[in-house]
Amino acid sequence: MRTVQTASPVRLAIVGAGPVGLALAIDAAQRLPDADITVFDARSLERDVSGDPRTLALSLGSVQWLQRLGAWPSDGVQPILEVNVSQQPPSAPPVFAALFGEPQVRIGAQEEAVPMLGAVLSYGRIVSTLQQAWLALETAQPHRLHTRFGTPVGAIKPVDGGVEIDAGIAERVDLAVVAEGGVFADQARKAVSRDYHQCAWVGTVELPPEATPGVAYERFTRHGPAALLPLPGGRPSLVWCVGSDDDPVAELNDAQRLAVLNTIFPASVTPLRSISPLKRFPLGLNAERTLTEGRTVRIGNAAQTLHPVAGQGLNLGLRDAAELVNLLRQGGDIEAALRRLEWQRGPDRWALIATTDFLARSFTWTLPGAGAARGLGLAALQALPPLKSLLARQMMFGRR
Repeated sequence: MRTVQTASPVRLAIVGAGPVGLALAIDAAQRLPDADITVFDARSLERDVSGDPRTLALSLGSVQWLQRLGAWPSDGVQPILEVNVSQQPPSAPPVFAALFGEPQVRIGAQEEAVPMLGAVLSYGRIVSTLQQAWLALETAQPHRLHTRFGTPVGAIKPVDGGVEIDAGIAERVDLAVVAEGGVFADQARKAVSRDYHQCAWVGTVELPPEATPGVAYERFTRHGPAALLPLPGGRPSLVWCVGSDDDPVAELNDAQRLAVLNTIFPASVTPLRSISPLKRFPLGLNAERTLTEGRTVRIGNAAQTLHPVAGQGLNLGLRDAAELVNLLRQGGDIEAALRRLEWQRGPDRWALIATTDFLARSFTWTLPGAGAARGLGLAALQALPPLKSLLARQMMFGRR
């Protein structure tokens, strides 16, 4: 890939060394050869994150980008070969179900002519891989690449022609990117915010030995969506969303939870054999109206925290990061580049925010026939291959 030098060196500060912040740092280091880049994070460099079991689902576009950066793990990754979306019965009018069966949408990598639809791996696996790649770049170019782990940023404020970063001492940079977002429950409320009064119970389950590997399942229930994300070893990650005001999962023991899940998921993946202890996370929408404010950019969860129903929040942040580097690489005025970032990323960003918000709220509707309408929508999507392929492409690469 040809490298284009910027018109003048850029001093770039990246706040947050999670997947989005580190991927941005690596891409900028490789494609902005004159840029001075500093990564800040409150976490100590000595703190080992490789064992963090939280599960992340990456789209094919995200996988390909990280592979190009040389920051994709060599093991501990499960490719997604098929996505199966269905609704717990009754999900369609009885006559329809009797004639055609319960509706579902099945999207396969083979029918889309791609090696995988995406991949699933642990948070610890991806962050440790990205961190290793970044530190290798820093070692090779210490004059312009810097790591400030164990250094929380207390404040970011605009100054004439740049941004001032307060991380113990005040430092002036040309551009600050905030990629440190946290989870919905811990965030200050942004301009667009909605508490769904739902929560996600997260853990792992054990599949029966005959289950097909590499299949991601999403099942719509009257309480909310439940998903199984494939992981190596036959123990997929479970994300089970229910209402939080009258939580039907909280008082159940593990055996009862397993019994309920075996009534939720389709016969192709049951009976589930065991379940791990589950953790509970409140769910909501929390988004900034814009990615940019002056010379400060927010990406990832710092820009928008979404309901997990579409599983696309991380992928959106990675696409924002890649486009930011693309625009900076063209050189010229930084503020003009940030205006272009806002315009170019707006359609993809707001389409995903609107879609996840609509789906999340639809599970709280008590309108008669809402579930049947959702089931018929799934059946229609499966029956229209061009529309289904369009959806698959958006899942893999975002809105283009």
